[in-house]
This record gives sequence, C-alpha cells and structure tokens, in this order.
Amino acid sequence: MAKRKKEVRTYKYDCTLTGETFVLTQKLTKVDELISVDAYYQLNPDKDDRPKAIKKKLGVDEDEATSETPVQ
Repeated sequence: MAKRKKEVRTYKYDCTLTGETFVLTQKLTKVDELISVDAYYQLNPDKDDRPKAIKKKLGVDEDEATSETPVQ
C-alpha cells in the first residue's frame, strides 16, 4: 500500500504594526494581537535582551534599544 502524502495548509497573516506578512501552518484565533519580533522590541525596549552582536547586525541603535543604567 502506498502512503498518501499529508496535505499541509498554510495561513497568511499580517503584522498589525509593520505590515510584514507571515505564513503559518496553524490557524490563529487572535489575529489582531499578532506582531513581529521587531515590533515587539520597539514597543518594549526595556525587555530587549538580544546580544550586542545581533543588535549591531540588525542596525539597532544601542541608545534606542536599551535604556538601562549600569549597576554599580
């Protein structure tokens, strides 16, 4: 017997802030809350825990990304 290939459904969603299009294999229930990673870090700069090398590669300014003061 030959196995049937499973059909994969894809769903396209747009980021509410940046307009980026995402292709997912799962159907989402809360589409209005979907935002990209970049948009999340723009909204929450204090939670940006990415390494400095990644921020430099993406072109994110250090001053914008973190507003933390060094611990003495």
